[in-house]
Amino acid sequence: MLHRRKLRRHVIRGGKLGRYPPWPGKIVSPPKDLKKPRGKKCHFVKFFGTEDHAWIKVEQLKPYHAHKDEMIKINKGKRFQQAVDAVEDFLKKAKGKEQNADGKGDSKGKKTPHKPLKILEEDDEDLSALKDPSEKDLTDSDPEPSTAERLGTGPGSGFKWESSSVKDDPHFHHFLLSQSEKPGSSMEPISKRLKIIEEDTGSTSIQAADSTAINGSITPTDKRIGFLGLGLMGSGIVSNLLKMGHVVTVWNRTAEKCDLFIQEGARLGRTPAEVASMCDITFSCVSDPKAARDLVLGPSGVLQGIRPGKCYIEMSTVDPETITELSQVITSRGGRFLEAPVAGSQQVSNDGMLVILAAGDRSVYEDCSSCFQAMGKTSFFLGEAGNAARMMLILNMVQGSFMATIAEGLTLAQATGQSQQTFLDILCQGQMASTFVDQKCQNILQGNFKPDYYLKHIQKDLRLAISMGDMANHPTPMAAAANEVYKRAKALDQSDNDISAVYRAYIH
Repeated sequence: MLHRRKLRRHVIRGGKLGRYPPWPGKIVSPPKDLKKPRGKKCHFVKFFGTEDHAWIKVEQLKPYHAHKDEMIKINKGKRFQQAVDAVEDFLKKAKGKEQNADGKGDSKGKKTPHKPLKILEEDDEDLSALKDPSEKDLTDSDPEPSTAERLGTGPGSGFKWESSSVKDDPHFHHFLLSQSEKPGSSMEPISKRLKIIEEDTGSTSIQAADSTAINGSITPTDKRIGFLGLGLMGSGIVSNLLKMGHVVTVWNRTAEKCDLFIQEGARLGRTPAEVASMCDITFSCVSDPKAARDLVLGPSGVLQGIRPGKCYIEMSTVDPETITELSQVITSRGGRFLEAPVAGSQQVSNDGMLVILAAGDRSVYEDCSSCFQAMGKTSFFLGEAGNAARMMLILNMVQGSFMATIAEGLTLAQATGQSQQTFLDILCQGQMASTFVDQKCQNILQGNFKPDYYLKHIQKDLRLAISMGDMANHPTPMAAAANEVYKRAKALDQSDNDISAVYRAYIH
């Protein structure tokens, strides 16, 4: 049975069949050394749309196709719809492969059978899968996964992958991306937990099967963790580190913000230097390049606490030049440096679902595996220091420009006598539909600009991205136009509101 707290990220309440609605899944081969629970017969099932796997009792299986429409009516949640979309996408691809197999077949003239699809149903005690009886059960031809180390005890406990994932399984979310033009240049094994996949782009992806455990259980590193900066993002990160059992020492410029985390079990550091000297790995997450430099180079700064072997991880979104400078000064003292800016918002940070972009010392990235699992759903390693900063600025440039365009569309709809709500309803039924669009637009229509990501920070990121484009002699006219709109919003005292407050630049 899956641990409730972690599962609630993936299963939305509601419906009549038990406490939670059914959930689509697919039978996969279990890891070789993972024993079946004793008692009634069960199958090992992967949840579509999540990283989750579980043992599911056979008697609770029901057909996917027969119940799909009914289940969709019961559950209107976006996560459930995304899971159904993933099933449909899987079926389309499987059908295409089947058609190809009709013409070709394998070397023995046999077709490769597909594993049955399920809808998983959860009540207070059990998870169940809905099985199509017309489909065959597991066969010997199914791909065998590599070994996995089980977490938790008792029958049906969830577990965490500690070695290779199920073959062709897209639901494991830790990647190492080479920046080399030669596909084979970084394909050497890094650890037992990593497997190598060469991508069509020519870059090399090394996928680690150590995603956050489905039962919410992460084996925390025994290294002492320090964290500097308890803003919108940092607060959620620290909270999740503590929940997952990490030993964390915190510091914040405004000391009162530390109080809540001290109550949750964190230790208090008096200065950044003290935190760095006390801890094996120190993270920082602050507002801009100046704050990041001051934290390291200023009075009682991190640099004063760095000794050989100490790790420093810069999570702030800054320019590549700042990262290069910080990396050089940290390593000059014998320290180890990693940048790891995060994509997300305050709510995403609180939920432990951030996307982490890392670059620099790869061994530090590996040492932080449990930390990244606690704070995020996905982490990427992008090579040398500076690459993560570049990628994050590009991502935020796109997000900031997109938000400004959405605001422009909403105000143009109003100016031309169209319903803004109808505009949003249509938008959310099209190809641009997303949780981001829905939430931001609804907040705009409700006049709710409580910060989930500060407007001043997205404008900073646009400015840095434009500067990066200039240095690369690459035009960024869309970002430049969006930047001007955000600058106007800042002039209207919207700096400390959410990025969606860029809307107000169009109505004043």
